[in-house]
Amino acid sequence: MNIFRIIADIEKVDPEVYNKLDSRRSVFKSLGNMGKTAALTAIPVALGSVFNKAYGQSSGTVLEVLNFALKLEYLERNFYAGGLAANGLITDGAARAAIQKIQMHEAQHVDILIATIRSLNGTPISEPTFNFGKNFADWNTNYQTFLTLAQAFEDTGVRAYKGQAANLISNDAVLTAALQIHSVEARHAAHIRRMRNNAGWIVGAAGNSNVPAGAAAVYAGEDNVSHGGINDVKTVGSGYSAEIATGAFDEPLTKDQVAQIVSLFE
Repeated sequence: MNIFRIIADIEKVDPEVYNKLDSRRSVFKSLGNMGKTAALTAIPVALGSVFNKAYGQSSGTVLEVLNFALKLEYLERNFYAGGLAANGLITDGAARAAIQKIQMHEAQHVDILIATIRSLNGTPISEPTFNFGKNFADWNTNYQTFLTLAQAFEDTGVRAYKGQAANLISNDAVLTAALQIHSVEARHAAHIRRMRNNAGWIVGAAGNSNVPAGAAAVYAGEDNVSHGGINDVKTVGSGYSAEIATGAFDEPLTKDQVAQIVSLFE
């Protein structure tokens, strides 16, 4: 049995295999210290343990997360496309240019997620049909409502990607792609917030957003002032208010929380 030939074959389909096995070199080193017969007997068991730890996060979980992200990107792409197509909704030239660029970013996110899912032999979810007027009837006739929902979607996207990062940690390439999208979503959120004359970051459970009551779920948990076991207000010292503490960190959203938000538009 040629261990390194096996690993080389795995590398053809998973370039990150050496990164995943790096911290487990001691296993192979200990095999080298055994007698030849004992080592041959131990190899199958040792390899099973090593690869189980390296690939413990199933590809099914990764695909599930990617399809979860794809649904959010479909929602954002279609929302902006609908707003741009609405007659007389976005009349300011600079604002329209910004929304067009954001819409194109979201379309690219859709494309890259679909390609990634297929590269992992998965099946991308079909594009859903969204009803943005289900709870917000004037979303495509009232510019302020449109911007409010845009902010809510972008803030949701940032927190949703953050909430799923741990589920992608078994695949460096996928995690890297997700973090690249996450940072762009954060820039979108800050830009839309500025367009609404809000701070570029979320402040408290209200999100500093003036969102309708129906969208309050977007900012669930954002009033948290404790991070890493430290109360940011009490421990850090004077001059640090709850507003500063909540604005310094975005809280992750769970899949169930995001599903509740998306259900407002299905």
